[in-house]
Amino acid sequence: MTPRNAAALVVLQCIFAASTHVAAAASCTAPAGGRIVLQSDAVDPDVFLWDSRTQLVDYAAGQWGNTRSIFAHTLLARPGTQALVVSCVAGVAHPKFGTGDEDAVGVKIVNGRYKGRFGWVLSSDTHVRGGATEQRPAVNGAKNLKR
Repeated sequence: MTPRNAAALVVLQCIFAASTHVAAAASCTAPAGGRIVLQSDAVDPDVFLWDSRTQLVDYAAGQWGNTRSIFAHTLLARPGTQALVVSCVAGVAHPKFGTGDEDAVGVKIVNGRYKGRFGWVLSSDTHVRGGATEQRPAVNGAKNLKR
């Protein structure tokens, strides 16, 4: 392979990698910069804010050591806590007791007890930030975030 061909191959690989990254980011339910509200389900609306994406993904898959290890890696955010989306990884969480994959959403808390803290939540715990009432998405993972 000539140096010119090798350079062309490297350029093509970089373009492919960049386009794959952009496509994955575009498919995320919570784009970076979006403002959201955290709330889980009606039975238990508090949300675990995980200190790492790996811990979040493992927990969603039903893999954790004990309760002590869960509390060592989480903060418990009250329902209605507002956050700014910092990053999102599409379909990386595979809930043990769910019907589909979820996104891992990196957030910065912007109000309340944990204001300024960063962490990770499941996309099912994120909701559109609106007026006086927050609405749950009609379709799993279908969320339109307003800035």
